[in-house]
Amino acid sequence: MIPFSPPHINQKVIDEVTKVLQSGWITTGPRTKQFEKDLTAYCGNKNTLCLNSATAGLEIILRWFGVKEGDEVILPAYTYSATANVVIHCGATPVFVDVNPDDFNINTENIEKAITPRTKVIMPVDFGGMPCDYDSINAIVNKFKNIFIAESPEQQQMGRILVLSDAAHSFGAWYKGKRTGSLTDVSVFSFHAVKNLTTAEGGAVALNLPLPFDNLAVYNTLCTKTLHGQNKDALAKTQKGNWRYDILEAGYKCNMTDITAAIGQVELERYDSETLPKRKLICTNYSESFKKYSWAQLPVQKTLESESCYHLYPLRIIGISESQRDSIIQEIFNADVSVNVHFLPVPAMTFYKNLGYNANNYPITVDNYSREISLPVFYDMTDEMMKTVVKAVINSVEKVIAC
Repeated sequence: MIPFSPPHINQKVIDEVTKVLQSGWITTGPRTKQFEKDLTAYCGNKNTLCLNSATAGLEIILRWFGVKEGDEVILPAYTYSATANVVIHCGATPVFVDVNPDDFNINTENIEKAITPRTKVIMPVDFGGMPCDYDSINAIVNKFKNIFIAESPEQQQMGRILVLSDAAHSFGAWYKGKRTGSLTDVSVFSFHAVKNLTTAEGGAVALNLPLPFDNLAVYNTLCTKTLHGQNKDALAKTQKGNWRYDILEAGYKCNMTDITAAIGQVELERYDSETLPKRKLICTNYSESFKKYSWAQLPVQKTLESESCYHLYPLRIIGISESQRDSIIQEIFNADVSVNVHFLPVPAMTFYKNLGYNANNYPITVDNYSREISLPVFYDMTDEMMKTVVKAVINSVEKVIAC
């Protein structure tokens, strides 16, 4: 069976993790702090905080910004549930909007229609590694400054809606000459096992807040919030006589460890030279193989302004129903190829349906979902594996369409 997206764990990763295990320091320490600096240098943002997941990063920023019951957060209906769940955790209301028919990303006209005086945050999602239209989104929040109601010190300092990018898919992608992480106020990356760059589990908050914010001060505040509200981490307390600490708030526990940071450091070192070129090669190969078929809607992965980091290859099949798509997937699996679907629309999930959401209110989302099949993309994929995937897809589609 050809897997969907296994991580690339080579001897260097194993050696670096072993070094950490033998160092006597395995929790948040020097490796994590250096990884944060490395990520900041790579992305071109102001400061970066590494955590145990992207989900934790999204929620901690909402809480830092003072998002609470009665507030609204705008996000695409086409995303993973984590994007919406963190809004629920804060007691706020997710306001779903529909996406673009070409690149799966949030539709900016729909954002404008959804803004109210209760809107505190817009959370665009870079689907599949392709950046959203950040120039338009950044312009929208400035356009609606006059109706923004600030209810926390951070909101007063911002003076407008916060743009919090769910960049879980898009580490290393480009938009108008800048990398994700530096495109808007705050971006959050995922380093989960299936992501382009992995730390097994993990994520990072890329701070890029405008003046008058002091990004380093915000970073320090977030360090406290993500470690029980404690004003010193374990590394700081190892200094001679520095054992005493205080709890400044009822914080959370979502720090990254040096074990996982060591994996991330190796991954980052090889990211531009090895990982991205291989993923682009695979995706380009797929597009070249499928472009001659009238039933194939190829993903948008590069434009004059943007380039994806090729996290997913979301192929859509033209003119089929959801049940036909499911049959095609089963046929592909029968050919020993693993595929996936990104994503089941969040408003279609039981929890959100029970809150009154209806996926049919987002027709482009539903249409994209019903015809989408994500194909395997991973570093250790061979030419023979690619040929097998392409053959399995073509045979499966044509078999189901013929019926």
